[in-house]
Amino acid sequence: MSTNAVPSKEAARDAKAARAVLKFEIVVIPVSDVDRAKEFYTKLGWRLDTDFPDGNDFRVVQFTPPGSGCSIIFGKNITAAAPGSSKGMYLIVSDIEAARKELLGRGVEISEVFHDAGGVHAGKDEPYLFGRVRVSGPDPDHRSYRSFASFNDPEGNGWLLQEITTRLPGRIDPATTSFGSASDLASALRRAAAAHGEHEKRIGAADPNWPDWYAAFMLAEQAGTELPK
Repeated sequence: MSTNAVPSKEAARDAKAARAVLKFEIVVIPVSDVDRAKEFYTKLGWRLDTDFPDGNDFRVVQFTPPGSGCSIIFGKNITAAAPGSSKGMYLIVSDIEAARKELLGRGVEISEVFHDAGGVHAGKDEPYLFGRVRVSGPDPDHRSYRSFASFNDPEGNGWLLQEITTRLPGRIDPATTSFGSASDLASALRRAAAAHGEHEKRIGAADPNWPDWYAAFMLAEQAGTELPK
């Protein structure tokens, strides 16, 4: 059989289908009081995308968290799930203390920052991937994925803040980088500045190419690849 055979139309079609971009954009959360939920998510500072009623038996409200590519929708007659049954929905932040402080300033009741004791998904503190073995305070080594804080909306739907500054390898395309907000970018710059200070100590001189070093550090940190030295 020739190794230079032309792929069949079916194979080419399947390959094209495998490359289709699938953007996860909507999570439906169940609520019993649409106006109360709308007031709460407005208080969070999330962007109101739509509030669309259609007669007396249908309504859909959509909000998007700052910097998020995914939105939530809730309303009337859009899900059969029990109100308050959505649990363990993750909101990723680069500075969990700052994010918690902002939510407190908006009047949101939120837990203290905590980390897990040998497995955040095991134990009896909270069910549904919601910090089930809670130890007070952030992760002692400030590792990504290890520090959390939690809050509920008025219906009981549960949200979890998770601090991530460095992604595990393979989670981010190393050829690209992006930041969800000015605050996230500022935090990344501060971490780059601190690391660059150590770099200059090692080389014993000021680094005139610090912009390139900062850029390489910030991209590598977000992608989870080896940091510059």
